[in-house]
Amino acid sequence: MWLFKKNGPSGFSSSSTAEQVTFGIDASSLTAIVTGASSGIGAETARVLAVRGVNVIMAVRNMDSGKKMKEEIVKQAPSAKVDAMELDLSSLASVRKFASAFNSSGRRLNLLMYVKHHYNNAGVMATPFTLSKDNIELQFATNHLGHFLLTNLLLENMKKTAVESKKEGRIVVVASEAHRVTYPNGIRFDKINDKSGYFSYLAYGQSKLANILHANELSRRLKEEGANVTANSVHPGVIATNLFRHMTLISVPMLSGIIEAVGKLAFKNVEQGAATTCYVALHPQVKGISGKYFSDCNLSKPTSLGQDAALGKKLWDFSMESVK
Repeated sequence: MWLFKKNGPSGFSSSSTAEQVTFGIDASSLTAIVTGASSGIGAETARVLAVRGVNVIMAVRNMDSGKKMKEEIVKQAPSAKVDAMELDLSSLASVRKFASAFNSSGRRLNLLMYVKHHYNNAGVMATPFTLSKDNIELQFATNHLGHFLLTNLLLENMKKTAVESKKEGRIVVVASEAHRVTYPNGIRFDKINDKSGYFSYLAYGQSKLANILHANELSRRLKEEGANVTANSVHPGVIATNLFRHMTLISVPMLSGIIEAVGKLAFKNVEQGAATTCYVALHPQVKGISGKYFSDCNLSKPTSLGQDAALGKKLWDFSMESVK
């Protein structure tokens, strides 16, 4: 339970909030894209970044929700610089449209943050077997391939921004401890879209493992070419959100009530859930750190599969073919 955890080497813990871990940081010269920003930890990440001066572009699937969240943020922080743009990460066409619109706007890009804890915005958890518009298993399509393609389409902008601004660019991918529970080989490359043998929780774990492997391989490539851009993955913690909507037991009213009551004690709230994302995006302690996995605002270690460079390279090549 996060209630009883002590501060780690960073000086923060699982009970730290996003505002606490970014206290005193002036990020007014930075521009960020935050996916899934119309609710949950995505919205809190966008709000705290805006409070710290970041020019935030909320990439949202539902523009009405995005506009409402923008209004709420500006109401709380009148000087906030916030915009909303439509993005459905489960659709490769939508990803290309978003990237094209952003790049042609002439805006710089310092921070690219994949925050995904609701399908209504940018993430999926343990859904029944479903194919995306591109005929790719939905969890893998939304939680990995959409992010993979968007990163590739925005990367030149980020590298150019880092050179011109002389400020380190940072890519932050929200993964999960769920990556520890996946298929035996980690990624079912030959059976991504195979309904037989599909288990929703293992498929979710597979997509979260892909997040970590993507960040690691991306980091390796950025280092190799000497780009001043880092890429890290984070576990936000277990947050009581409707990400659990597909979990059968929780649909039982009595159990739902019990879980909600226990959740207030055992799970993080949204302010705490956004802390690690904001810490890795803005804190000076993270400067120069790349290809790492963070949890509770401290360095952590993924599974051996999550550290498998060969698997990361294979996933990269597979993903390149998948988004063609």
